[in-house]
Amino acid sequence: MSKQDKQYNKTMEALQIELAGLHRWLQRSGKRLMVLFEGRDAAGKGGTIKRITESMDTRGYRVAALGKPDEVETTQWYFQRYVTHLPAAGEFVLFDRSWYNRAVVEPAMGFCTKEQYEAFLAAVPVFEKLLTDDGIILLKYWLAVDQKEQEERFAARAHDPLKRWKLSPVDLASRTKYAELGRLRDTMIARTHTSNAPWFVVDFNNQKRGRINLIRHLLEQVPRHDKPIPAVKLPKLKGKPKSENVIEKALWVPDTFDR
Repeated sequence: MSKQDKQYNKTMEALQIELAGLHRWLQRSGKRLMVLFEGRDAAGKGGTIKRITESMDTRGYRVAALGKPDEVETTQWYFQRYVTHLPAAGEFVLFDRSWYNRAVVEPAMGFCTKEQYEAFLAAVPVFEKLLTDDGIILLKYWLAVDQKEQEERFAARAHDPLKRWKLSPVDLASRTKYAELGRLRDTMIARTHTSNAPWFVVDFNNQKRGRINLIRHLLEQVPRHDKPIPAVKLPKLKGKPKSENVIEKALWVPDTFDR
């Protein structure tokens, strides 16, 4: 492992301890936190969410990664299917893409009309003010990546059988729309960057550096979090450690490792 990788792991571990403290503070205080992760395909949204949540109690956070709306959802108020994923007291919700699909992806790919696009941009500041006025802590991040770096990540996914599932038809089609997506992103930020729900842009050409910078920034936006839990002294066992003898009616899974 390189010196740089060791430093990254050390820094990430320290940040994850702070994130655990943030999580405990949310649960203790009843505050609600939601973070939106937006950016180009392969920018690093999913990997960042995994780093944020991997040491958290799974009972207190949720990841919302909504797919294509079904026939019923397409007839609903646009924000309706997202509202059901808003955080309750003590919850931390992370959106892997959000309602901002209508600001960038949908108009670029022809999935919405010009009228729907304009209506969305007019409604978003009002919608988000309702959320923040009700006490929800809302953070919005755009993960920025250059086209050359994006193409390298697409190529890596195409050659890796464990990552090919990440390449959707929309991802492939968007490769020819880099400039248009950038123009739509800038319009989105100009129209929806407000004092109560500002946009934060993070350089993700280096994913590890981007994750560190984003998580540090996130923690700075919610500075009121608990200190690490002190080390726990375990009571001594009485007698020798016991083997787990399960009732014979259960079926043991064969040990096939190294075969």
